[in-house]
Amino acid sequence: MAEIMPDKGGPISPDMTVLDVVSRHRQTETVFKKYEEQAGACICCEALFEPLKAVAEKYGLDLEQVLTELESAASDERGGRNHAGEKNDAHIAVDGKKG
Repeated sequence: MAEIMPDKGGPISPDMTVLDVVSRHRQTETVFKKYEEQAGACICCEALFEPLKAVAEKYGLDLEQVLTELESAASDERGGRNHAGEKNDAHIAVDGKKG
C-alpha cells in the first residue's frame, strides 16, 4: 500500500521523514544543519529516511522546537524569503529576466 504524502504546501508533521521535509522545502536543510552539533551526527546523512519524531528521540532534540523551526523555514521559503528572512529574488525566468 502506497503512503499518502502531504502536499508541498501542507504543514510539517512528526511523521514526515527528513527526506520528505527537505525535498518539499529545500530551505529546511539549514535547520537540520543547525542541529548537527547537538545531535553529534549529520542528520541529513544518518537519518534521511527516519520520521522527525524518531530523529528527535534518537538525538535528544526537542521535537516541538525542531518542528517550529522547520515550519518557519518552510514558510519563509513559501513567502519568497530565505531562512535569514531576506527577500529571495533569485527567481529567474526561462528567458533570463527576473520574475
